[in-house]
Amino acid sequence: MPLPNNSTADEYALSLQTSASAVSWSAILAGATAAAALALILLMLGTGLGLSSVSPWAYSGVSATTFGVSSILWLTFTQLAASGMGGYLAGRLRTRWIAVHTDEVYLRDTAHGFLAWAVAALLTAALLTGASGFIVSGGVQAGTAVAASVAGGVATGVGAEAAKSDSESESMGYFVDSLFRREIGTTPYSYTSAESDSAQKARSVGSASEIIRIFMNSIHTGPLPAEDVQYVGQVVALRTGTSQQDAEKLVRDTYARAQTMLHDAEIAAKEAADKMRKTSAYMALWFFISLLIGAFAASYAAIFGGQQRDMY
Repeated sequence: MPLPNNSTADEYALSLQTSASAVSWSAILAGATAAAALALILLMLGTGLGLSSVSPWAYSGVSATTFGVSSILWLTFTQLAASGMGGYLAGRLRTRWIAVHTDEVYLRDTAHGFLAWAVAALLTAALLTGASGFIVSGGVQAGTAVAASVAGGVATGVGAEAAKSDSESESMGYFVDSLFRREIGTTPYSYTSAESDSAQKARSVGSASEIIRIFMNSIHTGPLPAEDVQYVGQVVALRTGTSQQDAEKLVRDTYARAQTMLHDAEIAAKEAADKMRKTSAYMALWFFISLLIGAFAASYAAIFGGQQRDMY
């Protein structure tokens, strides 16, 4: 086949390359595919290793700090390995440029590596929404559940508020039950006929659920009102056979212990929520840093791969 305009083979090849695009998308897609696949494999491996080291049982498995540091290190290693592999392939498989300045070659190789990293990041995000993503996301959710159980749990939303209220009612039931305890071996109090009728009425009207509602009405606002103390004291006195004064003192002491317990639980929940918020912020920051490290690794590996391509 004759060359156009009687040009030489080198001149014809140079003219074709000058008119061609400086971006080799085939090499970029090849590197990005390899990087995305390697990143997915390493993420799944890290999920398996992480879950094997985390135990829901107390005083077993790694601590939350160790788990967080190891996750950050593994995420950084994943970015380095996958991005480096993708950038190297993008630089090694690209078309060789003839009669292009060295600085321009470095710029194009760097761009090829960066584009391979960018496409790989998008591919990885798409893959994580598929079937394989359930494995990784399930591992993250399991690790989060373990961390939340260790921290004490954090309740959010309307449903969580209802669960919190039910939990407080159950805890309050313990304190209410303690009001009606009698010492073992004591002689039961003998009621007169009039007192017996009052005791039966106290059992029917002054139920434990009613006293729980009385306590819960004021548990978050302050001390128990005097009329409530008097009423609950009457119920306790009739059921246990103690004096009204002793029963009211027992009611006030029990209410104070329940209020202290719930207050400490609220403080612990707020501390756990703040700890989870800080952990999420740190993880997001380190994820951003690891992505930047991956972009740098892909760009540098593409330069190295392009140099090896030009040597042969």
